[in-house]
Amino acid sequence: MIKEVHGGNIYKFDHRMYDFSANLNPLGMPEEVKKAIVDHIDQYESYPDPFNRELTGALSRFHGVEEKRICCGNGAADIIFRAVLSLKPKRAMIVSPTFSEYGEALEAVQCRTDHYFLTEENGFVLQEDILQRINRDYDMLFICSPNNPTGVPVVGALMRRIAEKCLSEDVILMVDECFMEFLEEEEKYSLMGQIKNFPNLIILKAFTKIYAMAGIRLGYGICGSAEIAEKICSTLQPWSVSTVASKAGVAALKLNGFIEKTKAYIKENRQYLTDGMRRLGYKVYDTQANYIFFRSEKELAEPLERCDIMIRSCANYITLDEHYYRIAVRTREENAYFLRCLARITERNEEGNDGKNDNDSGNLL
Repeated sequence: MIKEVHGGNIYKFDHRMYDFSANLNPLGMPEEVKKAIVDHIDQYESYPDPFNRELTGALSRFHGVEEKRICCGNGAADIIFRAVLSLKPKRAMIVSPTFSEYGEALEAVQCRTDHYFLTEENGFVLQEDILQRINRDYDMLFICSPNNPTGVPVVGALMRRIAEKCLSEDVILMVDECFMEFLEEEEKYSLMGQIKNFPNLIILKAFTKIYAMAGIRLGYGICGSAEIAEKICSTLQPWSVSTVASKAGVAALKLNGFIEKTKAYIKENRQYLTDGMRRLGYKVYDTQANYIFFRSEKELAEPLERCDIMIRSCANYITLDEHYYRIAVRTREENAYFLRCLARITERNEEGNDGKNDNDSGNLL
């Protein structure tokens, strides 16, 4: 049975919901990508290219890496499971709390899993003492940067030291950079420019978030060694990327200025939301991604659903509880509506009134 552990499940509602639970680009899927999907419709009657040659070539040019270091899949989660299944680690460490699929994949191969726990005391910032934990007892280390759900990236200098320590201790390092494009200065945090220096490194990327292509399912890994990439590519079924996804991905990689426009939009609206929530008395952490991680003493998911708003409870993340939430940065209109609803819920909580009959969803437009 599939467990509902992620955001974005709009299908359980019979009407439109304002989805703040999934961290997608509020600018939406680019028109050029939509056009490419339609323009190539006659090609969808044939099987996809099992080697993803067109897409891999486009990714090679975009990132400046050899094609043989790239493996593509049905979303980033597919690459996670493929990597774990192909490498078969016996013992691994995860920097937590974080995305649940790392642990799910490791569990599927009966891998012993340890955790390095990020703490609220340190603002959920990864500390240098992780270097002392990395040793030959481990086969793999998983780090998400910027992290999900906290939105906090790992400082570039520390990440390089981690990669160096993993290399010296023969530990494969998987760094999930699926939200890296939303950072203002991503080059200060990403290991992409140094991938050739670390044959033990796998960088996880996806079109899901930055291009708002969640329903198309397209992710990829860039590996420090061609050998690791080949192992990942050869695992599981051969048609992991549909022709639709491939054409959409190639079109997205040709865009000029879209990522830069997104960064500016996210920065402005993240600050707008953060300022508004802090004025209402909520503890908001120093998120740098396209989502906000915060704490509330009162339950918020159900009251906000009555306003047709979905948010992400973080209660199922390891070390977190029902007081932690994550919301996506959406359009200015949606963000304003969210803050209006949150203000009314906060006021009712202070007055001891749950306001079960309240619904403001018709006032957005």
